[in-house]
Amino acid sequence: MRYCQRCLLPDSRPNIVINEAGMCTACVGHDEKEKRIDWSARRRQFEAIVSEAKRQRAGYDCIVPVSGGKDSWYQVVTCRRFDLKVLGVTWRTPGRTPIGQRNLDLLVSRLGIDHIDYTIDPDVERRFMKATYERVGSTAVPMHFALFAIPIRLAVRLQIPLIVWGENPQLEYGGSEVERLAVDLDLKWLRRHGVNNQTSIRDWVGGDLSAADLAAYELPDEQSFSRRTRSIFLGSFFRWDSRENAEIAKAHGFEFGKQDLRLGTWDFADIDCEFVSLHHFLKWYKFGITRAFDNLSVDIRRGYIKRDEAIAELSRIGLQVPDVDIRRFAAFVGKPEQWFWDVAEQFRNTKVWQRRGQTWVIPDFLVPNWRWT
Repeated sequence: MRYCQRCLLPDSRPNIVINEAGMCTACVGHDEKEKRIDWSARRRQFEAIVSEAKRQRAGYDCIVPVSGGKDSWYQVVTCRRFDLKVLGVTWRTPGRTPIGQRNLDLLVSRLGIDHIDYTIDPDVERRFMKATYERVGSTAVPMHFALFAIPIRLAVRLQIPLIVWGENPQLEYGGSEVERLAVDLDLKWLRRHGVNNQTSIRDWVGGDLSAADLAAYELPDEQSFSRRTRSIFLGSFFRWDSRENAEIAKAHGFEFGKQDLRLGTWDFADIDCEFVSLHHFLKWYKFGITRAFDNLSVDIRRGYIKRDEAIAELSRIGLQVPDVDIRRFAAFVGKPEQWFWDVAEQFRNTKVWQRRGQTWVIPDFLVPNWRWT
């Protein structure tokens, strides 16, 4: 593994390439945001998109996919600032936390939007999550299918001309030059980056999952989507800063605290779902990184922390195993806890990990004196 010389990310992380100068694509993209993007022009472009949506509307101007998290608060606040009539759409996670429910309720009431809280049959989600974890080592494939498919399908059916997503992941976390500068989230983007392990919903039909079971996760056809609805990243038009988003959300009523922290170093992120921590934890087996690597790398790029301080913080907090959430997930899918660990071990990346005696280690790991277990 090669590590970026500015942040903490290794080249084992998907979409991360480290150049000859030792910088990763995420850091290069961060610099490009200031050098190559004219943010005033991007704002004007957003204003033109808003005007077109209002001209086309038959009711709502836009859908904003919301979880109740700090980014969805920021998205709604921004859309309301441009006088857009918003329909909030939520996929209801089967692991919604009490703070997640409270923040979602506050978002709807404080920001004043119409809202659909879309629940999929929990038994279908149980079987789907079990199948994806066992086959591809990811608990989050159903979540990502639902997060994208439900708002897009509703936008097409209700003839809503615009969907406003949050950050552009390729701009914030690394991607090709073309992808970093893109502003639209289309079906081509979803097929490549939708975190569905390059699968379509049809790939999961079989066993005890029927096409009817999985109907809620199905995207509309590309022609219907592209003809009726435009789908954009808000982070492609306005500088994206998760810490600033959290403060803006907090000013409007969003609640968070260190007692809600699940993984990583940001106490305002990933607090609305008990199962999202597993998605991040499994990066340890596959890529040799933790959620804190991502959080701290973003903070380094934005000048909130220095690299050596971030490495010291990684050493201090260690692995952060989400034991409680693992037990909840195992109980949800009706399996013993040891099943989770046995499946995780099947997806350990031996290009990253080496066995030394009875212990797995990562050679030349970024953090000195790491506590291997």
